[in-house]
Amino acid sequence: MNNVLSNQDGQTNFKRVIQKTYTNLAVLKKSKDVEKFNQELLNILPFVNKYVANRLNAAIINGKLNKGMYSPNDFTDQLFIEVYEHMDEISNESDLYSYIFKRVNELLEDSLVEEEFDHVFFDTIETYSQPEWDTMEETYTTDGDGDFVMVEELEDSNYTNPEYTLNHVFIDDDEKELMAKLDAKLGKESIDRHIQFLVHKMGTSMRSVFQLYTQQGFTLAEIATIRKMRLDEVEELLSKARKILKDSFAKRFLIESN
Repeated sequence: MNNVLSNQDGQTNFKRVIQKTYTNLAVLKKSKDVEKFNQELLNILPFVNKYVANRLNAAIINGKLNKGMYSPNDFTDQLFIEVYEHMDEISNESDLYSYIFKRVNELLEDSLVEEEFDHVFFDTIETYSQPEWDTMEETYTTDGDGDFVMVEELEDSNYTNPEYTLNHVFIDDDEKELMAKLDAKLGKESIDRHIQFLVHKMGTSMRSVFQLYTQQGFTLAEIATIRKMRLDEVEELLSKARKILKDSFAKRFLIESN
């Protein structure tokens, strides 16, 4: 199947970076070299800024935030102080990874309005015609371009925008035939654009859980810590997000073959 998990290399790269960075940060904290500590932390921030930008972009597209009101740096600059202050409590690279995202998530939620799940949209999803789907997606693409509108300065080839694939949605062996059918009918860009559109329609909690799991590679237990939720709540949100996406693919693209 051509449509593979395109963000795996990015996650692996990030984990390598954070492993090396953790070791260096621990040494620099012991030597109390704040300047070099902050320079080392810069290796991680582009990855974190992408996550922040995606959260801000969703709020802009959904009309909850005016473009230009915030920059990712408004939320990540605070990390220089906080990571340095708490470095002695962070025991390994995994803890550093979780700590950074937990703290930046807290900063975001202190500033952004919680977006509700769009029940009207999802409850009537099976009634939309193909032209209606196309118009809604075109509007979304025009407004947000499915892209990180807040971080033009970070458009570096090492930090490509996250892409969604069928592997993020269909995980069971008995779904391979359906995946093959969709893959043959659509193609990589159409699949990514459809998932991006639906994810932006989800409420904040569901969207964040789905993105932290699929794009950042966190475990469900780690997401529960970052989001300050029970593990069963995280599991339910991820399951519901996948069901919504599966149903949407069937209703929009496979209606003739059902």
